[in-house]
This record gives sequence, C-alpha cells and structure tokens, in this order.
Amino acid sequence: MSDELLDFYGTECVHCREMDPLVEQLEKEEGVTVKKVEVWHNSKNAELMHQYDKGYCGGVPFFYNTKTGKWICGSTSYEKLKVWALGG
Repeated sequence: MSDELLDFYGTECVHCREMDPLVEQLEKEEGVTVKKVEVWHNSKNAELMHQYDKGYCGGVPFFYNTKTGKWICGSTSYEKLKVWALGG
C-alpha cells in the first residue's frame, strides 16, 4: 500500500462526524488527502483497521499514517491531527 493517511470511521459514529470538519480543513489547508474507510458496515475495511490498530485503540475514529506508523485514537484537536498528518 502506498503512503496514506487513513480515517477509519463508523457511519453512525457521532465522534467520527465531529472530526469530519477538521479533516476537511486539514486537506484544504495542507494539501493532503485523508482516505475515509468505513468499518461498521464493511467487514473487509474492519479487518484492515484491525491490521493497523493492533489493539491500540479498538474503536473509531481511528487515524493511521502508513508512512510514519503513527496513529490517533478517538477525537482530537486540529493541531494534533495536523502534526499526525505531516509526520511529526
């Protein structure tokens, strides 16, 4: 898999929806793309999340940077999301 920023989410997840505007801001301001991966209604995507999660979070939202191996569990601030996305 190429270097990607992954946003694992559940369709009905309130915390995931709360993160959407921050992800959109990040994409717009930093010129990055965050791939959204729905896991509550897609077992293949859920398995992919478990491969990256490795027991770190166990839920959504779960953000994973395939280039750095860094992750974020749950909701976070815009600044922390930006540092994660830019490899800090």
